[in-house]
Amino acid sequence: MTDVAQDVLLDVLEHGELDLTGRLVNASNGTFLADVERDGVRLSCVYKPVRGERPLWDFPDGTLAGREVAAYLISEAAGWTLVPPTVMRDGPFGAGMAQLWVDVSEEEPVDVVAQDSVPAGWLHVLDAYDQDDRPVALVHEDTVRLRRMAVFDIVINNADRKGGHVLPDGSGGLYGCDHGVSLHVEHKLRTVLWGWAGEAVTADECESLAALRERLGEPDLRSRLCELITVVEYDQVIARIDRLLRRGILPYPGGRGPSIPWPAF
Repeated sequence: MTDVAQDVLLDVLEHGELDLTGRLVNASNGTFLADVERDGVRLSCVYKPVRGERPLWDFPDGTLAGREVAAYLISEAAGWTLVPPTVMRDGPFGAGMAQLWVDVSEEEPVDVVAQDSVPAGWLHVLDAYDQDDRPVALVHEDTVRLRRMAVFDIVINNADRKGGHVLPDGSGGLYGCDHGVSLHVEHKLRTVLWGWAGEAVTADECESLAALRERLGEPDLRSRLCELITVVEYDQVIARIDRLLRRGILPYPGGRGPSIPWPAF
């Protein structure tokens, strides 16, 4: 992603001079590309002002920007490094979130292939038909890095893990973006990463989850998160971790609503 130290990245993102360079016109909410510079360090980032958010009836509390930053803090607390450095800051259109830009490689950890062409070692999610009425399959790679993202999505109750929200950087790193519709108190998990459903939580995953559970109890982290999400939403993060550890298996898709985001990419 970049060779700049993490603390420097966060400082530049939060306090650097932010210069807009473009807009992502296909985004559902106001999303801008920007350069941000401080003390000779210049970075590219995504800036999403709160003013540009469309109200969501099923996410009435807080802001998309706040949930994006909260997702980053939770990933970092777990030691997973699954979300690019993300901060809340002021900008040309007011307060919003700034997230380090990730140059995405040509890897495709999530893909749609012909039903008879599922790559060896990949996991099958579902069968469907494409726009030309051809039978296709939604698949994803079976790797530790992607499975970690699936566990992360369970913890934050991600309602929008599209294939396009999985960002490989070409050097082995894998990042997720667009976590604004996550951390709801009700079950809303919608993801394309269902390939491990029903499998046992591994020993390494249990260790990471237990460590995250402990970190979330620290007053400083609790205070930071509760400035971004509600106290009830924070409590539900802990409840989801406890439930995952108690049951010991990765959940199956639920039956109370769509389990795959639309569109899937």
